[in-house]
Amino acid sequence: MALYIGVMSGTSLDGLDIALIEQAQRTKLLATHYIPMPDALRSELLGLCSPGADEIARSAEAENRWATLAAAGISQLLQKEKLDASQIRAIGSHGQTIRHEPLRRFTTQIGNPALLVELTGIAVVADFRRRDVAAGGQGAPLVPAFHDALFSHPSRRRAILNIGGFSNLSLLVPEQEVRGFDCGPGNVLMDAWILRHAGKHYDSGGQWAAGGTLAPQLLERLSDDPFFKAKGPKSTGRELFNLDWLDHHLNGLQIAPQDVQRTLLELTALSITDSLKHALPQVEEVLVCGGGAHNDALMARLQAYLPGCLVGSTREAGIDPDWIEAMAFAWLAYCCLEGLPGNRPSVTAAKGSRILGAIYPA
Repeated sequence: MALYIGVMSGTSLDGLDIALIEQAQRTKLLATHYIPMPDALRSELLGLCSPGADEIARSAEAENRWATLAAAGISQLLQKEKLDASQIRAIGSHGQTIRHEPLRRFTTQIGNPALLVELTGIAVVADFRRRDVAAGGQGAPLVPAFHDALFSHPSRRRAILNIGGFSNLSLLVPEQEVRGFDCGPGNVLMDAWILRHAGKHYDSGGQWAAGGTLAPQLLERLSDDPFFKAKGPKSTGRELFNLDWLDHHLNGLQIAPQDVQRTLLELTALSITDSLKHALPQVEEVLVCGGGAHNDALMARLQAYLPGCLVGSTREAGIDPDWIEAMAFAWLAYCCLEGLPGNRPSVTAAKGSRILGAIYPA
């Protein structure tokens, strides 16, 4: 039995999720902590997702700030739980993805794990994606292996749906190897659109979208992107789905901003359910985690597209949907230190199973 901490900041860039797990035969969530992302750091990290001036220096400075923020959050969690750093075997740090282009054979996450070790006094395992990419894989998604360990059922065909900035599916079928892939945008376009038009970082409960009217012509244009027609394994990121991509498809159309938001919500729901129907048509249960689990309008559309299937959050299986990704990177740190493969070739298309992560000893 050992204690691990996972640190995750996703595409939304709203803050850092920090999870403390106990790892024995099963993974047990012991405690959680959230630390908001300062606006200046959020803007800098978002800016680094696109080419710009002085990128190397800006990236180095940003990752130092990210590591300092993560260390502060970890310290707060340890104080809250009355734990000493010496009681934690390792931190699994995903860092912040600023570029993900597996077709060009690279993926980049920043977070200065060496500095995180110095600030916390705890060993850090980081850089989880690049070994899979080096082995010919997509480097993402990495959570299906953890979903399989946590949620596999002896008789039910389950899909675990993570809706963060992007959406990804883990397909769990009894006595079969886990499969998984990215479906497309989750919240990323909706978040960017409401920020542009209402100054809000996200659409709480999907209320703004729910008050809009679907724009079929726009939905048809968006859905025609080749990514949606490709079969997994596949992964994506801001390099493809961003406001420039959306503006291109809006060209020549006169659609109210709220109706665009409604259409973006439909795109997320449709791309997920179309992918699922093709990959696992006999699915019985969809358990949703990530921020999208709180979007009531989106959850309703998912259920409407999957009338014969139970759609709910992972809370129904006993795990809070907000903390599963942070737990996953704590678990991947455990796998690395124990010499266990963290990828699944059936998910990423890597040439084989690989131990993921680089170790920074305390």
